[in-house]
Amino acid sequence: MTVFEVWVPEKTVKLRLDGTDREMERGEDGWWRLDVPEAGPGTDYAYLLNDHDGALPDPRSAWQPEGVHGPSRVYDHTAFAWSDQAWTGRQLPGSVLYEMHVGTFTAEGTFDAAIARLDHLVELGVDLVELLPVNSFNGEYNWGYDGVCWYAPHEAYGGPDGLKRFVDAAHAKGLGVVLDVVYNHFGPSGAYAPMFAPYLSAAGTNPWGDSVNLDGGLSEEVRRYIIDSVLGWLRDYHVDGLRLDAVHALVDHNAINLLEQLTIEVESLSTHLGRPLSLIAESDLNDPKLITPREAGGYGLTGQWDDDVHHALHALLTGERQGYYGDFGSLDGLETVLTGAFFHADTWSSFRRRRHGRPVDRARIPGHRFVAYLQNHDQIGNRAIGDRLSATLSPGLLKVGATLLFTSPFTPMLFMGEEWAASNPWQFFTSHPEPELAAAVQNGRRREFASHGWAETEVPDPQDPATFQRSKLDWSEREKPGHAEILDLHKRLIALRRERADLSDPRLDKVEVWHGDQYLVMRRGNCAVAVNLASSPQTVSLRAAPRKVLLATEQGVVLQRDRVELPPETAVVVAFR
Repeated sequence: MTVFEVWVPEKTVKLRLDGTDREMERGEDGWWRLDVPEAGPGTDYAYLLNDHDGALPDPRSAWQPEGVHGPSRVYDHTAFAWSDQAWTGRQLPGSVLYEMHVGTFTAEGTFDAAIARLDHLVELGVDLVELLPVNSFNGEYNWGYDGVCWYAPHEAYGGPDGLKRFVDAAHAKGLGVVLDVVYNHFGPSGAYAPMFAPYLSAAGTNPWGDSVNLDGGLSEEVRRYIIDSVLGWLRDYHVDGLRLDAVHALVDHNAINLLEQLTIEVESLSTHLGRPLSLIAESDLNDPKLITPREAGGYGLTGQWDDDVHHALHALLTGERQGYYGDFGSLDGLETVLTGAFFHADTWSSFRRRRHGRPVDRARIPGHRFVAYLQNHDQIGNRAIGDRLSATLSPGLLKVGATLLFTSPFTPMLFMGEEWAASNPWQFFTSHPEPELAAAVQNGRRREFASHGWAETEVPDPQDPATFQRSKLDWSEREKPGHAEILDLHKRLIALRRERADLSDPRLDKVEVWHGDQYLVMRRGNCAVAVNLASSPQTVSLRAAPRKVLLATEQGVVLQRDRVELPPETAVVVAFR
C-alpha cells in the first residue's frame, strides 16, 4: 500500500494516477493524503493544483525517471539489498577527502562507472569521497548546483539505486561518502515545489535565486522539508556526511538557527545508527560559531570549508592578486592561516571593503574542523577557462603546495585528478534544454569575464557539449612521466600523515611557523616541514638538530646540524626524534 502525501496549505490538489485524477483529503496541518493499496513501487504519479494547468511532480519525489518535468515514480527504500551491515562509518577527524563530480570522473559519467575507479582512491589513501550534488536537475549534465528535486538522485547518473550501489561499494572498500547538498535556492528550471506552498521567501534573493523561506509565515514545514531531505540522504542512502552549500545564503532569524536544528537531529540519527555522521558547511562568513560545539554556544557543525587557506596558498604559489586574492600572497599571510585557520578574522578585507570574520580560539577549536584544499570545483571551474594549477605552476611548486596541505593541522581535500596533476581543465558546463535559459547562461558567462579582460572567444561556451567532454578526466595520464611522480608524492604524503601523529595533530596552538626570503618552516611537534619557494638553493634554519629526512620532494636535500639545505622549489619533512 502506498500513502500519497503532499503539503499544500493554501490551495486544493488532486492526485493523478494511471491517467485518473483522484480526490485527496486535506488535514488540518495543510497536508493532503490518499491511501492507494494497488499503487506499488514503480507506479508513476503526479499532482494537479487548482491554479495550474498540467500535472506536477511531487516536491518530495524520490525518483524522477523522466527528468524534473516528468511524473514522479513510487520508490521503495526498503527494497535495496545493502551489503554494508558491518560498516561503522568514517569520522572527519583524521580523514582525507576527495571531491568528485560524477559526470566527469569517468567517460561514462555514472555511479556505476565511478565504482570501477574506487580502488584508485583506496590506493591513494582517501577516507571520504565527496560527491558534487547529485539530486535531480534539468538537462543531462551540469555541476549539480541547479537542483530542484531535493530528494531524488539524478537519473542520468543512475537514479536512486545507482547512488545506493555507489555508497554500498564505497563502504565495502572502506571509503565513506559525503554528499554535497544545496538548500539555499532552487535551480532555474523545474522548480515546482514553490507552486505547492511558500517555500520561497518574499524577503529577498541571493546570487543564485530567490531565498528559501526559513523564518517567514508557514516556514516550519519548509524547514522540515530541508531537514527530512538531510536525514533521508544519511539514513536511506547510508551516506556518511553532507557538505552544506553556501550556508551564508540561508537567511534565518529564528532563535534556533536551521544549522543548529540540523545538528541536533543529525546527532540523534547518528546515535540511532551507531556511526558518525558529519555536517560540513561552506560559508563565506569566517565565523567559527558554525563549528563551535552547541555546549559552548555554537551551532555544532562537524566542519567547514576554509577558503582562506586556499587563497593564501594559491596566491603565494601563483603570484595572482586579482579579486579576492588581493589581500593574500605573502608568507606572513600563510603563517596566519597555518596557525589560526582564518586570514580575515575581524580584519580589513580589501575585496569586501570592510572588516570581515572572527578570530578562531586556537586553544579550543581543533584544526580538523577546517577542510583545506589547494583546488576544488569552485576555484578551478569558476576561472575563465577552468584551468587547474598544473597549467600554471611548475612541478616543483605543485609538490611544495601539496606538502604544505598534507602536513597542515587541517582536514585535507583533493579535487579529482589533482593527485596526478591532471592536464585537462574543469570548466563551467550546463545542458539547459530551454533556449532562453541557455542563452542567458552563455551571455552571462561571457559578460562576467569580459569585465576582467577576457575576449568572448576565449571563454568556453557552457552549453557546448565539448566543454563538458573536455572536463572529463583522462585516466591514462596517471602512468605518464611527470603525472606518475605527482601521484606517488600524494600517496607518500597521505601515508606519512597517517604514520606520524604529529602531522595530523589538529591543535592549532601547537603549530609554530617562521619564514624568511622565499622560505617557510612549520614545526609540527617532533617534525618540521621546510619549503623553499625560490628558483635557487637556500639553507634554512630548523632551530633544532633533525634526526632524519622523512620525505623530500626533490633529491639533493642536505641536513646540516640545525639547518637544512634545500634545492630550488623543494619541500622536506624532517623528524627530530
